[in-house]
Amino acid sequence: MIASPQPSLTPEEYLELEAQSAIKHEYIDGEVYAMAGTTDTHNTIALNLATLIRSHLRGTDCRVYFADIKAQIEKRNCFYYPDLLVTCHPQDRETSTYKRFPKLIIEVLSDSTEAFDRGDKFNDYQTLESLEEYVLVNTKHPRIEIFRRNQQGLWLYQSYSTTAGNIKLQSIDLTMTFEGIYEDVTLEAASPTKLE
Repeated sequence: MIASPQPSLTPEEYLELEAQSAIKHEYIDGEVYAMAGTTDTHNTIALNLATLIRSHLRGTDCRVYFADIKAQIEKRNCFYYPDLLVTCHPQDRETSTYKRFPKLIIEVLSDSTEAFDRGDKFNDYQTLESLEEYVLVNTKHPRIEIFRRNQQGLWLYQSYSTTAGNIKLQSIDLTMTFEGIYEDVTLEAASPTKLE
């Protein structure tokens, strides 16, 4: 994300400007940040997930949104563009460009956003009382990480690799395979790590 040099905006001003903008911006407590583009790997993984989830949810009151719908985090005065979100809440039908009650959020990781997706963004997402699962999908290795909120409100972590078998999204009762998620994907090269 790249900060835009603008005065502090109200959420209403941000939404009005965003509706007219040719590029997407996320909003964090009055500041707007331009979003970087994605890679074909990122896009293919996100589209595969959206297709699998949409097919599973067909005929239900739940909806999956892909790339261009914002999640509003009122308690943190933020609007983010998750790669995918699922909401089953009837009030989310009242807003066409953002949703307030997601039960599942998925982020496909990239070098430029991974630290933010794992850190401050996840911290903000945790304030959404409706959120049951937060999923991080790796673009360098076939690995899925899922954070699930338990009945006590604590977030439990589970990591899946190809040896773990299928991936279960408990929030929407969907079991997926690695083959389905990573279909037609060429994994990105991992950055070399320095040994000291």
